[in-house]
Order: sequence, then C-alpha cells, then structure tokens
Amino acid sequence: MFQIIGIVLLFALVFGSYIITGGNMGVILHATPHEMMAIGGAGVAAFLISNSMTTIKATGGGMKKVFAGPKWKAADYRDLLSLLFLLTKTMKSKGVIALESHIENPKESSIFTRFPKICKDHFAIDFICDTLRMMTMNLEDPHQVEDAMEKQLEKHHHEALAPSHAMTSLADALPALGIVAAVLGVIKTMGAITEPPEVLGEMIGSALVGTFLGVFLAYGLVGPMATRMKEVTDEEGAFYKIIQAVLVAHLHGNAAQISVEIGRGNVPSGAQPSFLELEEALSNIPAEA
Repeated sequence: MFQIIGIVLLFALVFGSYIITGGNMGVILHATPHEMMAIGGAGVAAFLISNSMTTIKATGGGMKKVFAGPKWKAADYRDLLSLLFLLTKTMKSKGVIALESHIENPKESSIFTRFPKICKDHFAIDFICDTLRMMTMNLEDPHQVEDAMEKQLEKHHHEALAPSHAMTSLADALPALGIVAAVLGVIKTMGAITEPPEVLGEMIGSALVGTFLGVFLAYGLVGPMATRMKEVTDEEGAFYKIIQAVLVAHLHGNAAQISVEIGRGNVPSGAQPSFLELEEALSNIPAEA
C-alpha cells in the first residue's frame, strides 16, 4: 500500500511542480515514447546480458514482494515456533530416533502436516530435516551444528538477494543509459543545425528528456524498489534464523519451552508474539491430522 502511495506521490509532485512552474508537458509527452524505447530497451538488454535465467525469473517474483511485503506474517512465526516446540519436545522425551519417520517423509508427518504453509516452503522443511538428520548421526556438538546451519543460511540468503542486486545494478545503469539517449538526441539536433531556433529548442528539449527519464527512473522507481526488495528478503531470512536458534538452543540442553523462547527473540519486532501469546499458541497446537 505505501509503495503505491509513494509511486503516486512521485509522479504527482515531480510533474506537478514542473507544470506549476510553467513547464510544457507536451515536450515530455512527445519525446517519452522514443526516449523510453532507447533507455528501457537498453536497460532490459543489459539486465538480460548480466543475469542468469534463474535470477531473471526470481526478479519477477521479487517485484511482487515489493508491493505484497514478506510472505511470513505474525501467525506464521507462531506456527514455526509451535512446530519447533513439538520437534524439540519429542526429542527431549523420546530421543532423536523418534523423529526419523517425520524427517524422512515430512509430507506425511503428523507433526509437519499440522502447519501446511510452512510445509510448502521447501527450504524451511529441508533446513529443519537436514539438521535433525545430522543429530541422528550423533553430530550433537552445538557449535558444529550452528556452524553448519550458518553456512546453509548464508548460501540461501546470498541466492535470495540476487534479484535485488540485479535491480540495483539496473538502477545504477539507468542514468548513464539516459545520457546515451540524450546524446543521440543531440546528434540528431546537430544534423539539423540550420533549422530555426524554435525548432532547435524543441529538439534539444526532447534530447534532455532522455537524461531526465534515466535519472528519474533510477532514483525514483528502480532504486527504491531494489531497496525494498532487499528489505523484504532480509526479513524473510529471519524466519530461517529462528530454526537455527531453537535447534542450537536444544543442543545446549535447554527444555523445549526455553528453546522456543530463545527462538522467539529472533522474530522481527513487527511480528513477534508476546510471551503470553506464544504460550497460548503452544497450548492450542492443532491436533494430529
């Protein structure tokens, strides 16, 4: 919502101030189509040249996040803490071996299937199950497990940030591409140097629209979108940090309730449940499917 409001304000205030001060929108409107063809076309081409197909596809999904925000909401964090509570409680009472059937086939697990949205996130499920598998192989040194989990998180987060990095690179390139479009306009103007001043003035104005559009798009739209995309990706990454915090806390010998409470401290402030809210969520864990 705020992103849409921001875009409306961007166009209204920039072009509104231009009109109020006597600017002629006709020049901009006349020049925009071919200037955008040069700038936008070069920008898209550069984007395709500099990125893999995986990053290109992920950028499309990242654009949705700019407006929709992080996919994990407050209820999802409570569900994750509830899931981890069930897992750590089972490990405490029955041992890690009791979880083998659950981690080998989480889609049919009576624990995992209680939380369908989390089950749809392949990385979250694999991250949990792979860590539990390490524990079944007697890798119970909290520091070793934490280090292994940290490396997985770093790899995943690095890959998840690729779309925002691609958008940032595009934003950095747009002002220069705007200059390219403007230079082409100047070349065209120099070829008509014998024309009357009013004709040359219009041609120079059209050429400068290219510079304007390059800077406007870079710092008004694409750059802020890249920043927002990174912000959302960082917040979503906190979801997986909770998994690490809870499982490592369990390996340090903490009770399930304490391990989950440690994980609660890693929840982003806007979605963080209070102690009482978490306690209520744990007491209302869905019954087995």
